[in-house]
Amino acid sequence: MSTQDAPPWPSLYNFIIEIVPIMNRDPVQPAGKYLYDPGDIYRFTLYWTIIFYTPAFILGGLYAFLNLTFPPSRPRRRSHKNRPSFPFQYNSSSYSAIPTTAEIPMQYFGSNLSPETSRRPTPLKPRPKLNERRSRFAFALLVLFAFLFCAIAGAVVGSAIIGYVLAGLFKTANYNMSTWVPFFFGLIQALVGFIALWPSVIDIV
Repeated sequence: MSTQDAPPWPSLYNFIIEIVPIMNRDPVQPAGKYLYDPGDIYRFTLYWTIIFYTPAFILGGLYAFLNLTFPPSRPRRRSHKNRPSFPFQYNSSSYSAIPTTAEIPMQYFGSNLSPETSRRPTPLKPRPKLNERRSRFAFALLVLFAFLFCAIAGAVVGSAIIGYVLAGLFKTANYNMSTWVPFFFGLIQALVGFIALWPSVIDIV
């Protein structure tokens, strides 16, 4: 069968005709659809892999995009000024040797200093970030595109390996590849990818 005679994608049919009954059957069924060209096998495998493989990456990319664009508010930490203090129950009469603030005259810090020494440089304030919302949105878009690129690249590379290996095996054994074979191997590739998500990627996220 040539590439022009290849069935259109997906060309799925009732696969029960291939296995029931499984004995004493012709290798090619009249109602079946089969693939012989390695390019067609790769194309069918790629399409099914994209359907099964990319939704997880798209959902993860959208979650990361929304999390970066609209970050969750963090609870404010209590400073030392807002913490409850424990009052000192003893007065200065109990400890006569220790003077209190009432017994020590207080004076202005810079009163005994010259004008030159009393002038201190004011601390520099950080400059406000320009287009902070835009930079955050651009970074979120880059993360989303990275997820999409990894999904497409993984589907293309995995489909190329699986598709051409299947084509070589079926051609060597002189078998007729049903259009259901790329479907099942695309699903298997996606499931193996889901297994690889745990625990490394989940722990990193």
